[in-house]
Amino acid sequence: MIVIGINGSPNAKGNTFLALTTVFRELEHEGIETEIIHVGNKNIRGCIACNQCQMQTNEECAVSGDNVNEIIQRLKAADGIILGSPVYFSAIAGTMKSFLDRTFRVAAANNGLFRHKIGASVVADRRAGGVTTFDQLNNFINYAEMFMPSSNYWNVVYGTLPGEAEKDLEGIQIMRVLGKNMAWLLKAVGSEKVNLALPEQEKKIRFNYIR
Repeated sequence: MIVIGINGSPNAKGNTFLALTTVFRELEHEGIETEIIHVGNKNIRGCIACNQCQMQTNEECAVSGDNVNEIIQRLKAADGIILGSPVYFSAIAGTMKSFLDRTFRVAAANNGLFRHKIGASVVADRRAGGVTTFDQLNNFINYAEMFMPSSNYWNVVYGTLPGEAEKDLEGIQIMRVLGKNMAWLLKAVGSEKVNLALPEQEKKIRFNYIR
């Protein structure tokens, strides 16, 4: 099994990285392989609503010039995904948001590439906006029909300078508990796939209020 963490911070080894690696220690303790993909320092433009992913259904985004399509395939092959972002103006960091809009749009347009994977979100915050950012990240996981493990509080760590979140003892515990629960859920879903069929996928119904 492998879990991929997406680091949406511009800083490679900041507090978002710390949150991810704290979760990963628990996963690795249970024999689960982990990998971090750093997207927060990349030049990734947002979705342009061209609908090519919907029309082509080739598991690719039509926007070129970055490695989003490569990452999509790596996420498709993973058993679990963790989305990590710092907080900027009470929201997901801009580059991370652009990455998620395109990645999860492609996944939805191609028969649910991430459907029934295990997905979680973690947030690094200086002071406020952590819960709203956590909620925004979870919207992607919920829409993709992923299974989400919980912790003993919302998955937010607090700190400004790189490494400061290590002093947030409650936040670090939250990440540890998340890692333990995620490891259990990964193994539970993996074992039950043999004996119990996953829910059948329904064709998406779309309704527009303005006609």
